[in-house]
Amino acid sequence: MKFIVNLDRDETGMIVAECPAIPGCVSQGKTEAEALANIREAIEACLEARAANGMPLTVATREVEVKA
Repeated sequence: MKFIVNLDRDETGMIVAECPAIPGCVSQGKTEAEALANIREAIEACLEARAANGMPLTVATREVEVKA
């Protein structure tokens, strides 16, 4: 499976990675590569936990356009 992840640097300099398709699935790393590796592990764990609890694996995400 492929997932979109968001990367953002926090106030301490860590890179925070979040998977918007899986509520609460967040990780971080000192580098982008580390953050991506960590979010892959987090996604796997979240999918396993959601499946074990009979929850849908993901939620619907959509793209919307807004005028800036």
